[in-house]
Amino acid sequence: MAAAAECDVVMAATEPELLDDEEAKREAESFKEQGNAYYAKKDYNEAYNYYTKAIDMCPKNASYYGNRAATLMMLGKFREALGDAQQSVRLDDSFVRGHLREGKCHLSLGNAMAACRSFQRALELDHKNAQAHQEFKNANAVIEYEKIAETDFEKRDFRKVVFCMDRALEFAPACHRFKILKAECLAMLGRYPEAQSVASDILRMDSTNADALYVRGLCLYYEDCIEKAVQFFVQALRMAPDHEKACIACRNAKALKAKKEDGNKAFKEGNYKLAYELYTEALGIDPNNIKTNAKLYCNRGTVNSKLRKLDDAIEDCTSAVKLDATYIKAYLRRAQWWDCSSSRLSL
Repeated sequence: MAAAAECDVVMAATEPELLDDEEAKREAESFKEQGNAYYAKKDYNEAYNYYTKAIDMCPKNASYYGNRAATLMMLGKFREALGDAQQSVRLDDSFVRGHLREGKCHLSLGNAMAACRSFQRALELDHKNAQAHQEFKNANAVIEYEKIAETDFEKRDFRKVVFCMDRALEFAPACHRFKILKAECLAMLGRYPEAQSVASDILRMDSTNADALYVRGLCLYYEDCIEKAVQFFVQALRMAPDHEKACIACRNAKALKAKKEDGNKAFKEGNYKLAYELYTEALGIDPNNIKTNAKLYCNRGTVNSKLRKLDDAIEDCTSAVKLDATYIKAYLRRAQWWDCSSSRLSL
């Protein structure tokens, strides 16, 4: 009797487990098929839900992670998709589509070197795979665009950097690094609304992105909104205390604001010699800040007129309009001093 009871216990514990395992597989397959149906209808959110159910039932099935990765990619969630693609090839290193999806995610996020490794692995498993060959070429093209952009940024050929980043972003649409570099170069080219738009898009997704905060500040700084610019630079440094560009820009912005205000104060007090020196010092802080420097040249021109140096005043206003062709005040003052200079000569 004791032996029979013991046998009954063993069977009761083992048999249902086997049945449950098989049932779980069948249910997981059913969830996968439903996910496939929603995927085919481009209802990616529902497809994601069903692939997740399949994974919950059978967490060791590589294809389920691969399918969910494909769905996340269609939803533009490449970082999450990368995690699923990597899990799929951890479970089955011979899963070619898993390696392709991992590479595609890396490439979309801007990590072209890692993408190359994934595509190479796919080609090792299937050397005739046309998609792997094409994606490998795409990844190498991105690497080349990065190299060219780095060289051209050093040369200050910002137009070419924008061109390279636009080409790279065709293959890496989710790469914040490429977008930030493009935005920074747009700012350096004076295309502030475009630069602001790129930075704002990134900040909507990640409000703590120090690079995007820096670019927002840079645009404001170059548009002569220095106080607001400093706020963005300070915020960027709060997020990334070692952000070198934000640190330099913040220092320059504060110095420029202080020198300009000191120059204005000296001018109002009638200390024209000091005002001239302060405006001149301010002009040496940042030659890239075209709008602020145009105003400084115009201000210094006014100081020169007070010091009866009309030729120097005219020259300063000419420098101002060379920097900012839309600066009406500089044109008017130059015309006024030309008239004064001509009258003086006629006498």
